[in-house]
Amino acid sequence: MPQLQTVVLTGATSGLGRLAAISLARRGFRLALPARDEQKAAETRSEIEAAAPAALVGIHLGDLSRMEDVRRVGTEIRERYERIDVLINNAGLHAFEQRATLDGYPQMVAVNYLAPFLLTVTLLPALRGATPSRIVNVASEASRRHGTLALPGDLTDTTPFTARGSSAVYGKTKLMNIMFTMELARRLAGTGITVNALDPGFNVTGLGRELRFAAPLERVLKSLRIGDPRRGSGLIVDLATAPEFSRETGAYVTARGRKRITPSAPGDDPAMQRELWDATTALLERPARAEPSGAGAGAA
Repeated sequence: MPQLQTVVLTGATSGLGRLAAISLARRGFRLALPARDEQKAAETRSEIEAAAPAALVGIHLGDLSRMEDVRRVGTEIRERYERIDVLINNAGLHAFEQRATLDGYPQMVAVNYLAPFLLTVTLLPALRGATPSRIVNVASEASRRHGTLALPGDLTDTTPFTARGSSAVYGKTKLMNIMFTMELARRLAGTGITVNALDPGFNVTGLGRELRFAAPLERVLKSLRIGDPRRGSGLIVDLATAPEFSRETGAYVTARGRKRITPSAPGDDPAMQRELWDATTALLERPARAEPSGAGAGAA
């Protein structure tokens, strides 16, 4: 009897993550879903179970903007499941103003980059125990509009920005995801764990949650059949499960044509990838700085 395979998927309570979760459940995978909002998590589990009545869905509550929560949730998942076959770091946030987390980190950096890094490192022992296993990081071609990458300062920079200026910060966090992917792939070469990143393309479900007109704009785009989210979620699922990606590692793949692409500089520089890894490790090893106010919530 084949062993039950487990997928850890962040950001499953909305958008591409929810579509990917339903697809994976229909394929017979057991799901472990970190989530911040208990009600949204319960609704997501009900929707998955309605689509796949035999689905096994575990909810693990935590705020991905808090590194303490990320460590706790990662440890909880690692101890609960005997094996983790796939980790999909999908949760993300595009904020239109700067907010510091309770740890004192810039919110988008914390949710979009630090949390995936820390969750991955925490779950590596369980991924090693299930080889061949896969790690999939959801990045974006928004990474090409990242401005100037300055390390280690960008990891902790809480300088205010406007809605227009938010795009460069968001892009920078997605560039960091790609760089992390490529560095981790090198470090895990020969272990049986593959690590890949993807650009899901433009999806209407990816519209900023803080954009006032996001809901009506999404309805208009859907009516015009623009930004079909199934294209992006389909690539997430294929990178996580499809045989043709079983030996692919260190790749950045776009949903536009399903082709491997090169990230913008300096994201393609191995020396910068190592520098980012070292700076991130050093930052996460330091005690968090508590912020009494102004903290933003993490991704669902």
